[in-house]
Amino acid sequence: MKEKIHPTWYPTARVHCACGSTFTTGSTLKEINVEICSACHPLFTGQQKFVDTAGRVDKFNQRMAAAEKKKSEAADRLRRKEEIAASES
Repeated sequence: MKEKIHPTWYPTARVHCACGSTFTTGSTLKEINVEICSACHPLFTGQQKFVDTAGRVDKFNQRMAAAEKKKSEAADRLRRKEEIAASES
């Protein structure tokens, strides 16, 4: 076995969750930041929770709103064209 190839082991590494919970565990990192832990995970709490740290839900809702706006604008243009064509004939 090669000597000195293993990372340093920290038996009291601190884990910080986004919910505010902290606990200690063994790890090769001194501090670990996590989004979900056993104190807030739906499997352990029995409550549904949407976790959106990257803002993906908001981005999706913005895209959907923009698509609906374009769709309604296109429908308005088509309706105006039909009204103009009907008034000319």
